[in-house]
Amino acid sequence: MAKAHEPRGARRTPEARDAVVKLVRRTTEPVAAQTLRSTAAAVISYVVALMFLPAQPAPLTAPLTALLVVQVTLYATLTNGIRRVNSVVAGVLVAIGFSTLVGLTWWSLGLTIFAALIVGHLVRVSEYVPEVAISAMLVLGVTQAVGSAAWHRVLETLIGAGVGLLFNLLLAPPVWVESAGASIQGLARGMGNMLREMGDDVAGLGHVPVAHAAARLHEARRLDHDIVEVDASLRQAEESLRLNPRVRQGLLARVALRTGLDTLEICAVVLRVLSRTMTDLAKFRTDERLFPPDVAAGLQQVFGHMARAVESFAQLVTTQVAARAEEAEDRLGEALAAGRAARDRVADLLLEDVQEHPRQWQLHGALLSEIDRILDELDVDKRTERLTQELDRRAAELGERYPRLATLAARLRREL
Repeated sequence: MAKAHEPRGARRTPEARDAVVKLVRRTTEPVAAQTLRSTAAAVISYVVALMFLPAQPAPLTAPLTALLVVQVTLYATLTNGIRRVNSVVAGVLVAIGFSTLVGLTWWSLGLTIFAALIVGHLVRVSEYVPEVAISAMLVLGVTQAVGSAAWHRVLETLIGAGVGLLFNLLLAPPVWVESAGASIQGLARGMGNMLREMGDDVAGLGHVPVAHAAARLHEARRLDHDIVEVDASLRQAEESLRLNPRVRQGLLARVALRTGLDTLEICAVVLRVLSRTMTDLAKFRTDERLFPPDVAAGLQQVFGHMARAVESFAQLVTTQVAARAEEAEDRLGEALAAGRAARDRVADLLLEDVQEHPRQWQLHGALLSEIDRILDELDVDKRTERLTQELDRRAAELGERYPRLATLAARLRREL
């Protein structure tokens, strides 16, 4: 009997869910493309270093720097490239100094790391302070030359950095929008399945044990972990859209994905509160059904419509093709309309039930308000309003930061 009451979501262990997430990422992220780009940039920098420094036996610092500079996204390369070059050059200079004076020993290695970390903070390379020490250690191991030959390492670093930056400028990195969209849709499917299972519990089980309801609540709390993972994937997608010559209307795509995830995050919070309400009802009604059969059947329909609405909303915010976006918007509108109609029927039935048995009437009101909140957050008009506000806010920030650029952009829009 215990197994019969065990929720399906509770059977998935955290390790199994993490394994599924990693498997999906391996199949959706363009890892092969990034590997080829990094390899090509390293090889090209090595060849260029041999052309400029033919006397050097193996200018390995150049490909090392190229590997460090070539980022997953073009925006990250342009914004972090200078700091990364500074960190590498600082580490090379520290290593050259120690290599020229004392060579490589256990105590010189310790002094090199200590000095490199201090220099990293002095040159203000932010999160790349450890790379100053890393570069110093690597160069210390291969640099045993003195005089002008030692300074060739600095030139190798500049060659590798230049090749890495030019490589990403000429060959734009891949766009990670599909991976972020798949993560958002996966989050929505998980929320939809949870809503359907809650409806099945109310209608199928009738009497819901407290442990069963608590397991549902625990599963709803785990959505916070899923949202963090989706947010990381979305941040990578946002960076891949910035300054990428292959992308048109990159700002609109970034804002659409970000506001969509914000809406799903709000719905996840409300879903957790809804699970808390169901758990409280189960605690008060340990020997009876949570709801009468007609109310339970109506709630099952409401939860089903909400599940379809959440999934349709995710398809709407992640769809780039206009025709598919219209289809997703139509499905979302139908699901919301059906959900509101079913919610009204349940409200009437609950009102009759409360008048006869006024126990825990405040939990019934909380349940209806939480359903209303989810349906309202997914509304198409509210999404359009939120999207417009976010675009206006970012345009205002751009105008305050770069007033001349904003004036030029407005003039070009008027001419077009």
